Amino acid sequence: MAYVITQGCCNDASCVPTCPVQCIRPRPGDPDFTHTEQLYIDPKACIDCGACMDACPVEAIYPDYEVPDHYSDYVDLNAEYFDAHPLSKADVPGYTRRVLPDGHDSLRVAVVGSGPAGMYATGLLSEIPGVTVSVFDRLPTPFGLIRTGVAPDHVRTKSIAERFGAYLDRRTVSCFFNVEVGRDITLPELLDHHHAVIWAGGAGADRELGVPGERLAGVWSARDFVAWYNGHPEFAERSFTVRGDRAVVVGNGNVALDVARTLLLGPDVLGRTDISDTALEALSRSGIREVDIVARRGPEHAAYSLSELLALSKLDGIALRADPGEVAAAPDHGRRHEILLRAARDAGRHADRVIRLRFGLEPVSIDGGDQVRSITFRRTDGSLETIPTSAVFRAIGYRGAEVEGLPFDPVTATVPHDGGRVVEPSSDESVPGLYCSGWIKRGPRGIIGTNKADAAETVDSILQDLADDRLSAPEHDPAALAGILAARGVDVVDKSGWHRIDAAEKSRGTGQGRPRKKFIALSELLRAAHDGT
Repeated sequence: MAYVITQGCCNDASCVPTCPVQCIRPRPGDPDFTHTEQLYIDPKACIDCGACMDACPVEAIYPDYEVPDHYSDYVDLNAEYFDAHPLSKADVPGYTRRVLPDGHDSLRVAVVGSGPAGMYATGLLSEIPGVTVSVFDRLPTPFGLIRTGVAPDHVRTKSIAERFGAYLDRRTVSCFFNVEVGRDITLPELLDHHHAVIWAGGAGADRELGVPGERLAGVWSARDFVAWYNGHPEFAERSFTVRGDRAVVVGNGNVALDVARTLLLGPDVLGRTDISDTALEALSRSGIREVDIVARRGPEHAAYSLSELLALSKLDGIALRADPGEVAAAPDHGRRHEILLRAARDAGRHADRVIRLRFGLEPVSIDGGDQVRSITFRRTDGSLETIPTSAVFRAIGYRGAEVEGLPFDPVTATVPHDGGRVVEPSSDESVPGLYCSGWIKRGPRGIIGTNKADAAETVDSILQDLADDRLSAPEHDPAALAGILAARGVDVVDKSGWHRIDAAEKSRGTGQGRPRKKFIALSELLRAAHDGT
């Protein structure tokens, strides 16, 4: 018997160090770790100890005899990975426990942003004796895109928040939620109270198509749509009224698949998730029955993961279709190609709800009067194709936004850095005490667990700079920050406040068979933080 890693793998590699025979690949430090879609267990080397299953934060690992039917393909996928990447006898990379350098007994770090990048940094730092961490987030709730970016039907993926919550509960971690750095408190002030500041604020903007008609009503950012249906308080008043029976999503990543799937899933499915009530009501009234996911390049270049494509092909009541000509012209790219060929073979069959994958179409204009009526594409042969639609979602990537007080590269939309040390481009010198992690550091690439190795690099740079006496001792104690913020009238949500929000949302959801029923208005969140209702 062997264990099998399935859909939902978060790639944080918590399972790797627990394996006594090191049969899980790729590992942190392996050449393909940073761009792998998921981790895999070698069925020939696995000794059936189950340690990996216990360590998995998102419950994505099963014994092979208990793999659910809808994940049965993953038994072969795990084996196929090792057919192409046979295990070597290379030494297992060490998992050395981090400690403060000699001569230093304390380190205070502020982490700005409580998404995966910030949480992994917090987890790594707070397990080091002598380190205290202050976590800041502009929202009253932590966990960033885990809460407001992961599709609501991906319940297991969201469960990583339980592990992140354990980091926040550590005695050496303080929480300052509903605090916007740059508005309520400045970066220099954070440095006055800490040895170092890690900016892990993510990528708060999105890329645009740059075509005529992009400002028409009914043309939306996928990022905004995802935030809305996930109950992000800054989108509580937004309206996404989707008219007609067809929508077009421009993009070929996992977010594009999430948008298409959410548009077509019925209230019987969405009503069991933590989707916002506003979105649940609006989507329940939607007449959308077809969604075209359109990519500029061929299927071999698709950015969505195999696991998400595989799941899309197995949705109950939703058919996956593809254009036979567009798929047949593409080179064989393994299991993904098999799924697309199957979708192309079924292209002519009728279905009540359809997701259609299109390739090799470059958007040239979005057409309509005040409201979008169609979108026109140019095919690779130069001809034009117009698709009638009442809704267009652009899902062509997130983009980092410039932060006051931090250098910024407008081309890559990232903070220039060297191993996580923020670098001033004009001098090519690192900025003392300032660090970065996550999408603002490397760009919007990778999945949840990718941020763990990224955060580890930044944390190691901080420890090295502390050892080299490159960090200035803070002038004030971090505890004084609460008084400063209170004097400025900032309604800070601390650790206890978040626990009250969390408990209230879960209680509200219990009676409806949902994991939680979110508060989506800022006023509701703050009231719950203070009195739990």
